[in-house]
Amino acid sequence: MNRADWLANLALFVFAIAAWVGVAFLFTNTSPADGATALLAGALLLGAAVTLTVAPVLWLFAFVRHRRIAYRGDWWRAFRRGALAGLVVALYVFMRGQGLYSLPLMLFIVAMAVLVELTLTLRG
Repeated sequence: MNRADWLANLALFVFAIAAWVGVAFLFTNTSPADGATALLAGALLLGAAVTLTVAPVLWLFAFVRHRRIAYRGDWWRAFRRGALAGLVVALYVFMRGQGLYSLPLMLFIVAMAVLVELTLTLRG
């Protein structure tokens, strides 16, 4: 692992910790019943925290799977997959807070995220 990859991982994990602290602060001091602003802030902050946590972990998995060789595009792929996971989490939280939760709809959101990732992976 070169220095740039090491620093990128470290920075993303530091931002992830800051985002999780923000999530904890928001969840302990506000309620989704306070209004749509608190619900939207919670959904976006939780989605960002998941994205910032999952992206470097996925890159590290790819790095280990490729026998400690970092290929071009691995960071982009890891961030894209992390962003999809964060988007799914944000949609789940927002829709649950709005009372729109239904199992078929949630499974459809996950299926669409998987379809987007498969399309982008097979295209390149």
